[in-house]
Amino acid sequence: MKRLLAVFALATVSGIAADWTGYIIDEACSGKKEMRGNVACAQSCIKRGSPSVLVTYDGKIYKIADQDKVTEHAGQKVTITGKMDGDSIKVDSVKM
Repeated sequence: MKRLLAVFALATVSGIAADWTGYIIDEACSGKKEMRGNVACAQSCIKRGSPSVLVTYDGKIYKIADQDKVTEHAGQKVTITGKMDGDSIKVDSVKM
């Protein structure tokens, strides 16, 4: 019974859209708390090819599957609506 519930929960979570709030920054700076909200640095590094990631308030880092949907928000606080696709968020929408 526990296995059945676990499988059902996993299937439900993977198919439902969710919201994540945090900062769009480049992957190279994602571990540095002081870089959250640094628009100039994020734009520069992303423009040079460092992938965009979402960093939440508690420091969790999420990869972004749809880079083109988030790059214009580099360095800014956003809420992303989407679905987890493996270890990345597949973006449906981005709101500031």
